[in-house]
Amino acid sequence: MNSPLTSVSYVSTAADSFDDAALADLLAQSRTSNHDHDLTGMLLYRRGRFFQVLEGPQDAVDELMTKIRRDPRHTDVRVLLTERLDERRFSEWTMGYEPIGIPSGPAPDGFRDTFDDLEADDEDESIRAIRELTVWFRARTAVDA
Repeated sequence: MNSPLTSVSYVSTAADSFDDAALADLLAQSRTSNHDHDLTGMLLYRRGRFFQVLEGPQDAVDELMTKIRRDPRHTDVRVLLTERLDERRFSEWTMGYEPIGIPSGPAPDGFRDTFDDLEADDEDESIRAIRELTVWFRARTAVDA
């Protein structure tokens, strides 16, 4: 029986700072592994914090989340949202990535300088922020493509 399609959104803190080379290595490793395990998603990194959305068969997502929790490169792993999906939102990316720099002008709609609002005490506010950020990511990368 096929495992249901599942999405997990989480945040974590990098144990050490990631420079561009370390992020490139992480992305290469993630993309290969995700391809091999039928996983897709997105990754954002800002100021030592990760925000990631993983989607795929539930057993593969659960297995990867177990590895991430044990990975010494991450601390304070916090799952923000787990949901069943009818279809993938990131089917084009084994791991889409966007470096978040500081805008030189007014920040565009959906931009977040931190991930603080993703971890709001109000669950509805947190879910709304997660959804806005994933829509921003998908729209931004579609324009850049």
